[in-house]
Order: sequence, then C-alpha cells, then structure tokens
Amino acid sequence: MNKTITYWICQITGWSLYALFSLFLFALAEGELMRTQVVAQFLLTGYYIFSTHMYRNLIVRWGWLSIPSARLIPRIILTLIILSLSCFLFELLFNTSLGITVESDDSLGWVIAQFFGSLFLYFIWSLVYFFYHYFEDYKSALQYQASINEIQLNKLKSQLNPHFIFNGLNSIRALIDENPQKAKMAVTQLSNILRNTLGMNEKKLINFTEELRMVRDYLDLETVRYEERLETILDIHPESHRFVVPPLMVQTLVENGIKHGIANLVDGGVLKLTTQVNSRDREMKIIIKNSGQYNHGPQSKKTGYGIANTIQRLKLLYGDKAKFSIFNLDKDFVVTEVIIPEH
Repeated sequence: MNKTITYWICQITGWSLYALFSLFLFALAEGELMRTQVVAQFLLTGYYIFSTHMYRNLIVRWGWLSIPSARLIPRIILTLIILSLSCFLFELLFNTSLGITVESDDSLGWVIAQFFGSLFLYFIWSLVYFFYHYFEDYKSALQYQASINEIQLNKLKSQLNPHFIFNGLNSIRALIDENPQKAKMAVTQLSNILRNTLGMNEKKLINFTEELRMVRDYLDLETVRYEERLETILDIHPESHRFVVPPLMVQTLVENGIKHGIANLVDGGVLKLTTQVNSRDREMKIIIKNSGQYNHGPQSKKTGYGIANTIQRLKLLYGDKAKFSIFNLDKDFVVTEVIIPEH
C-alpha cells in the first residue's frame, strides 16, 4: 500500500470517526438527532477533509517539512487561525441555509466555541501529520546510518581475512624447510580455520563458542610453529556461550598478542585467554594477557592493526555499550580487555 492510499484512508477514517462521535454527543445532550443536525455535521466533516487536504498540499508545496522549527511554528499558527476562521464562516453559511439558528444570549459563546473547537481540531491534525513525517524521516535516517555501518563493518571484516591468511601462510612457509611434517599439519589446520571462516562471512555477530573454536584452531597452528616458545592457557567462564561477538575479533586480538608480543621475545612467552561473566550487568569481559610490551609511541600504529580494527567494529556494533582497553600490566605482560554487553 503506497503512502497516498494510506493518507486518504487515515484522512477519511479519522474525520468520519470525528463526525460519528460528534453526533453521538449531540444525541446524548438533546435526546434525539434532527435531520438538519446530521446533514450539518457531515457538511462540516467534508469541509474539514477538504481544508486539511489543502493544508497538506500547502505544506508539501512550500517545503515546510524541511525548514527549522523556529521558522515553522509561526507559519503553522497563522495557518491554523486562517483555517479556523474559514471553517467558522463555512459553518455559519450552511447553518443559515439549513435554518439552524443560535439563541442570541449564546451567540458570542457559540462563536468562541466554534472557533476554538476548529482551532483545536486543526492543531491535532497538524500534530499528527508533522510527527508522522518527522518519525518517517528519523527512521529513514536510522536506516541510512545502518546501511553505512553495514558497509564499514563489511570493509573491516574483509580486511581481516587476507590479513589472517597472510600470517598463516608465513607461519607455514617458515616450517617447510625445517620441519616438513609439521608444515603439513599446519596446512591442515589452516584449511580447517578457513573452512570455518567462510561460514562467518555473512554474519555481523557469532556465538562466542564458534569464535572460541576458531581461536583454538589458530593457537594449535601457532603452537606447531613456535613449539615450546609459546604457552597457551584458556580460562573460559561456563556462561560465555550466552554472548555473541564480532567474527574473528578475539582471534585477531590473540594473533596480535602473539605476533607483536611473544614473537619478538627470544624465549617466547605465555598467552592466556580469560572470560568473566557479570550476570548482574549482563556483560562479558574478555581478557587476553600475553608476554611482551605494548608500544604507545609512533610504532604502535604498525603493531596496532588488530586493535584499531576491533575498536571500530565495537563502536559500530555496540556504540558506547562495549569497552576496549590495552595496557602494560608490568614490564613483562600486556593485557587487552574487551567488555561485551549481552545481545
């Protein structure tokens, strides 16, 4: 159903209900309805339909929906006064032609009541009309922003796949000459990871259990490469499965900790992945603690690819509800923390 049909259905239905309600009040007040009263009420309702439609055409033609409220409100007030005066004159005209008169003692009160009654009805109509269109514009703006966010998320996510594949192939290349058997195992593990990754391409969020499976595969692959230089510890809260995370987010941060932390140490180091669930606040904290030091200087841009990517994705998906931080715990360890709200 297009907007024009919807508009006319609302216009006719709304004013018809007003006419029936007015006739009901007349019947309650006077005990019966005269034919002239019914005719007069429907003539008045017809005028309301006609005049509000003309009012709508004026709003559209003069672009009132797009002007600031400071300029719009005086124009609306002036228009409502003119519409109310015209409605009063129209009602006076057809009352005279139908022979409906008002007692002289009540004539001033009738004039005031009719004018302000019409003014109130036109005001309500304006309120509904403008609020409907402002809501539609707001919804369109949200949809537009959502589409922009979707494009940015897809761009960020597409950056991760080649980045991850490149690092995985580098790991395998390093093993080919020194340990061909382990290189074969690494190829198998990488293919498993890529197979799982393909199923995530269309998803903005995945269950943490799926992400953890990816992280385990990745750590197995890196353990083959680093051997005793890499020690991994997983301490996962049993309620973590209730949460969803951006695909490859945890894996990217784990990779970041190994590549820019442990890989630079002669003796290697430890990487510990911990999750903590706060049921009261309905949040999960993901903690990645790895050997090494986080560089806050100019070199941090080079080593912070996964960090920048994660911050942008969290902001797009959760706004201010998610939190990210990275800091040196001491001279030996770096801690990365992400707080995710329950979706």
